[in-house]
Amino acid sequence: MLRAFASVLVLASTLGPAAAATLEQLSLDDMIAKSTSIVRGRVLGSAGVFHGPVIYTHYQIQVTEQYKGAKAASVEVIVPGGTANGVRQDVSGATQLNTSDEYVLFLWKGATGLTHIIGLTQGIFVLSKGTAADPTAVRNPTTELMLDPATGQSVRDERISMRLSDLKTRIAGTLQTLSKGVTQ
Repeated sequence: MLRAFASVLVLASTLGPAAAATLEQLSLDDMIAKSTSIVRGRVLGSAGVFHGPVIYTHYQIQVTEQYKGAKAASVEVIVPGGTANGVRQDVSGATQLNTSDEYVLFLWKGATGLTHIIGLTQGIFVLSKGTAADPTAVRNPTTELMLDPATGQSVRDERISMRLSDLKTRIAGTLQTLSKGVTQ
């Protein structure tokens, strides 16, 4: 009976769009503090994999810079939704990463040991294309319902755009402030 229910759940999830996600609004400093790692990198490849009845896309990211966390040449990141064994699942609030883009990703490692993007799309900054020594890092606003964690009230997400050098300075400064708070 449980197996039949799981099969129906999987089938139902492929027939239409997923229910809307509700996200906790995270400030840039929140994402810096809560991330277990922050990396700059490009997608090397991806594959959809079932985790129980849910499909996750596993992205292999080639790390070109590490701003927080243990140094690594690459990291595997999972995003809910994707295609596996001919079955497609769309998850509201999740996104696809493109091999043609370069990103700064705010990541956290879950209890299962798998690495996720913090706040779904909130933790994804796309770097402008080209050969600029200091590209622009852009995080587009989410269209999902977002709540202020202090009040529980609905808030509107805003686009964040800044030079990569400014983002790196912000990350380093926030991390330094956090480390001082721990040692005092």
